[in-house]
Amino acid sequence: MDIILKTDIAGLGYKNDTVAVKPGYGRNYLIPQGFAVMATDSNKKIVAENIRQAAHKAEKIKTEAQTIAAGIGEMTLTIPAKAGDSGKIFGRVTNTQVADALREKGFDIDRKKITVDDVKTLGNYEASLDLHKDVKHKVKFEVVAAD
Repeated sequence: MDIILKTDIAGLGYKNDTVAVKPGYGRNYLIPQGFAVMATDSNKKIVAENIRQAAHKAEKIKTEAQTIAAGIGEMTLTIPAKAGDSGKIFGRVTNTQVADALREKGFDIDRKKITVDDVKTLGNYEASLDLHKDVKHKVKFEVVAAD
């Protein structure tokens, strides 16, 4: 079943993408929630016209995402966490903590656009930033013991 996405959905696609999904997922979840519409000829024409009209705006958004990625560059964030003597932290480091550390540096990035692997010990790690459909960036962070 082909559908046209109305919003970005992690793991599936971005706004205005035409994607194939299982019929039950499309009919019972995506369409009723307002996340997608059926990929009929008329809907495809509407989306094509919307994309054509929004091309200028989309280019500006992409440029802003590239500017943010360039500003972050090779920056290494420091994230404090309570840890035991063995270096194992209590709890884990989440995308929210990475978003807060970026906010302190002057970059306001939504936590939903940050992917962090499972971090349970002190050390150096990488988080993925999904700034735009075409702009992905990795940011390094170090987990240190909090006082």
